[in-house]
Amino acid sequence: MALIIWHNPRCSKSRQTLALIAAHDPQIRLYLTDAPSEAELRAAAAALGVSAIEMMRTGEAEFKAESLSKDSPEEALFAAMARVPKLIERPIVFAGDKAAIGRPPEAVLSLL
Repeated sequence: MALIIWHNPRCSKSRQTLALIAAHDPQIRLYLTDAPSEAELRAAAAALGVSAIEMMRTGEAEFKAESLSKDSPEEALFAAMARVPKLIERPIVFAGDKAAIGRPPEAVLSLL
């Protein structure tokens, strides 16, 4: 099964996760420069089985700059992640219709 990782090479957890799955020759998507669309983000949330807020980095300054809160509507959260991909929790690994956030990196091993 093909693996895809939304990767940020500057993030230690993302690098550790990539190292764990490297033998499976994953497709690497540098999501900060190749931002996912709102539709892709919705599909990612469905594959993860989480809400939009659960796949966001709420501690980032951009979260507050976008006037977001944990009570913001899903539509606003998905739109913000599409506009400001730094808000997406990282890394996310996809395998078919399933996905896992690599926090901790070992969380993605269930996809292999």
